[in-house]
Amino acid sequence: MRLAAPVPPEWIEVPLEVESNLDGYRLDRFLKARIVRLSRERIQAIIARGQVRSACGRVITRASARVRVGQRLILLRPAPSEPDVVLDYREVYRDEALLVLDKPAGLPVHPSARYHRHTLTALMRERLGAGHGWEMAHRLDRETSGVMVFGRRRERPGRGAVASGGVLKRAFQERSVEKTYLAIVRGHITEPCLIDRPIGRALGSAIQVKMAVLPEARGGLPARTEVQPLRCVERLGEPLSLLRCRPLTGRQHQIRVHLASCGAPVLGDKLYGVDDAAFLAVMENGRPIAELEAQVGFWRHALHAARIVLPHPGTGAQVVFEAPWPEELEALVPLGQSQSQSQG
Repeated sequence: MRLAAPVPPEWIEVPLEVESNLDGYRLDRFLKARIVRLSRERIQAIIARGQVRSACGRVITRASARVRVGQRLILLRPAPSEPDVVLDYREVYRDEALLVLDKPAGLPVHPSARYHRHTLTALMRERLGAGHGWEMAHRLDRETSGVMVFGRRRERPGRGAVASGGVLKRAFQERSVEKTYLAIVRGHITEPCLIDRPIGRALGSAIQVKMAVLPEARGGLPARTEVQPLRCVERLGEPLSLLRCRPLTGRQHQIRVHLASCGAPVLGDKLYGVDDAAFLAVMENGRPIAELEAQVGFWRHALHAARIVLPHPGTGAQVVFEAPWPEELEALVPLGQSQSQSQG
């Protein structure tokens, strides 16, 4: 190993943490597991060029080096031209063990193929410092707005803070957290319902992140969403409905998949509101994003994480946090008296 030189501005740092299921992997196998689209040969070339370093600042050039659970690595990649996003968030609450943010639509949480500096994690490092110690307990999709919660990383107790990140993650896993979303969907929905349909990877889809209703015999996992209609309107030349949605399980894209499977996709949903060809035409073939936005009815998908109820990771007391209905969605379907219903 050798000491790392300062990162030039034309490069970006991609942080990677070794999870328990990857403990003991060779470095090249670990990177392949985390970045599936890269070939093993390309990964080995990246390592040989000195583009992987440890969090303590040493370059790792051996592809055979073993990684360990909890280890944090930095991958250097050429900085791409990133789409513009709203580089902002609102702090809802903070104490020694818990941080709650209101994330705007359009701001990605993590780095991806298209976003690196324009992410929530990068913005938090800029505002709070590189060693701020907060880790997210759950995620929101890029176009989903609303409330997110964070806990302290496990190394913080040595500095006098509570290691609350793991406590929060267990609360989510054990379903001790109650989440309420508000969604505007296409079509008129007038009756409450419980959508009980298993969800798994969309078999046969060329879109790797796409999920679908899938029988458990084919790999689907149980998924249930409570849906309560709040208001029906005519906007943008079509019928729309405002719904309160409570996911009783935590599958990827659960609300969006469930609503689309009922013939009521979330307004503006570019993944589940159109077929794969329309989505891929933008992502891979250069179709203007504005054309897809016009096709799905709005520039963002109209899904908002409005409320979260959880046990405080430090005290165990039940706490409630809310994020207000965004202005662009209020202009489409005013929340009005529906707000009290969304909390009932």
